[in-house]
Amino acid sequence: MKKRSLIISSLAVGGIIFLTLGHYEMAYTPKSEKIVNPQQNVTTDRNYILQTTTRDAQLAQELTPEHIEFGKESFFKDTFGNEVFFTDIMGIFNGPITLVNIAKAINQLGGKGTTNLQVKLAEDYSIGDYSFKKGDKLDTGLDVPKGSYIPLGVKFVYDKGRVRAGITCAACHATTTRDGQVIQGAPNTDLNIGTVLAMATNTASYFTHTEIKSIKDYITERSTSFTTPDGKANKLPDPEKLEQFVDSQIIEWPKGSNDTTIEFKNNPVQIPDVFTLGDHPYGWSGQGLAGPYKGLTAAINNAHTQNMDATSQSELSKKVLQIDKDVYLGTLLQNAANSEFRYDSKKHGTPSEFFKTIDPTPGTPGVNELIISSSYPTASYMSSTGLLSSSPGYKAWEQMNAMSAYMNTLQPPQTVGKGINVAKGEAVYQKAGCITCHGGTYFTNNHLIPTSEIKTESSRAIAFAPTERLFGPPSVWDPSTPVPLPDNPKALPVPLTPFEQSELAFGWAHNNAEGGYKIPSLLGLKWSAPYLHDGGVAVGADNEFGAGNTLFKNIQADPANSLRALLDRWLRHKVIEANKEYFKTARVTGAGHNYWVDEQAGYTAEEQQALIDYLLQITSKEPTP
Repeated sequence: MKKRSLIISSLAVGGIIFLTLGHYEMAYTPKSEKIVNPQQNVTTDRNYILQTTTRDAQLAQELTPEHIEFGKESFFKDTFGNEVFFTDIMGIFNGPITLVNIAKAINQLGGKGTTNLQVKLAEDYSIGDYSFKKGDKLDTGLDVPKGSYIPLGVKFVYDKGRVRAGITCAACHATTTRDGQVIQGAPNTDLNIGTVLAMATNTASYFTHTEIKSIKDYITERSTSFTTPDGKANKLPDPEKLEQFVDSQIIEWPKGSNDTTIEFKNNPVQIPDVFTLGDHPYGWSGQGLAGPYKGLTAAINNAHTQNMDATSQSELSKKVLQIDKDVYLGTLLQNAANSEFRYDSKKHGTPSEFFKTIDPTPGTPGVNELIISSSYPTASYMSSTGLLSSSPGYKAWEQMNAMSAYMNTLQPPQTVGKGINVAKGEAVYQKAGCITCHGGTYFTNNHLIPTSEIKTESSRAIAFAPTERLFGPPSVWDPSTPVPLPDNPKALPVPLTPFEQSELAFGWAHNNAEGGYKIPSLLGLKWSAPYLHDGGVAVGADNEFGAGNTLFKNIQADPANSLRALLDRWLRHKVIEANKEYFKTARVTGAGHNYWVDEQAGYTAEEQQALIDYLLQITSKEPTP
């Protein structure tokens, strides 16, 4: 929380009321007594240091308790200014979901907390087969810790007479128990990202996350036009027609899922846990492997620079998306929620000229707090956009590195298995060959597996392929570099072994690589259901099959039943068929990972159950070699 003047704030039944003379920010960071899974004490742990630091000492930052604590604060509080994009441009709170009704919903909890904040809708909303009425309670999936009046991972900002709300890492990568305690690093598996975004008034600003073939298909007689200084005439897509299409695609994202790439594929992936120590490479396709913390810093940066501010992609839109920069910006801004950010060709000249007049962070693309990377204007393995999330007053990469250090101290809550079954399950685990990929201290061999072998939905594995057109060698600013950047800051190359270069090309689907998925750690499976990268292997406690019959009906995926469907080919067939029936546009299948532990593979029901019991109690125990 920052205070720049005398401020009084309160959260009341009537809404969020800020009485202020300046700027005010509110976000929630849990105290130690509110946390279920305490952090590991790692600053003197040699194994931790070897697992997290870069080979090049110049790129590292000193690992201290203070550095890790700063990472925790950043994890729970830093938005890097994305409240401007989500509130002023996308308009999340200008439609059926309002800040006033969010405040009312929290107030009605009476301090008890919740794992799913239910917010009354301020107006009717319908798109395709989805219909909601004013007064209906929407399951947002937002968690509110006990005693808090702010949702976990949401930051409210009052500035220049407006209240905005932005998103921090904790909205997706932390959750609460039913009694309101916080689990650090566990995915928020019921966060209703798709529906919340679809209800925004300018969801079209997320159009690159859909199966759109060409924005020219959305030009109608209502489209506006503008002329660039070279005399070229351009038309923008009809905002209403585009909005309806984008809404119809994004509302199909299952709870706990988000589309994280901009390659015009509607391929949401489930939110991963961030029990990150030893779980490299990072990202579902393993694109995070270079630089500090074995690529974790780069993976965190990619999430903030690419997915939290669509305007940040304006400089690469031509090469990566084949969309002219002005057309791209105009499409994002022509229906912006805040009139100050709304592009009007009759008033503002070109979209890029207009953007310069309203950009709260001039000097770099985007409205977030960004700096150019040392490879800019090219991208690199360190940044898919050529930009870095960094706030003024800090060092370049300081916040990201601190969050990496913090995430690597997180571990799942301890679970207790059924003793005899756990021992039997470990024997089945080895007999079935699970240990081949999921072996070692962290239950992963830290490799990628080709899509031709794993056979899961493949589009996400090749999502970064278009970036090859603007790639340069990986480098970072010297860790001592202040933000804003000085003149001629010092850049340091990021060393890569031949193996890392090969794996990165594979993870980014460069050099004609087919692409693949990382072999994830199995630590904390109890907290990460449903399973596979698309979250498609979802089964409820009463055997409801498929993501549509569970997540979309406010039924949590049961870890044991979902694991059984992962292992049993007959049950998986039922899951896949249910997903086919439900999803019309989103690429959620639950297919692949055909490694069976079922009757047809020679295992009894008792052995299958023993394996499930074993998998669900894994938190830190090393498997037998």
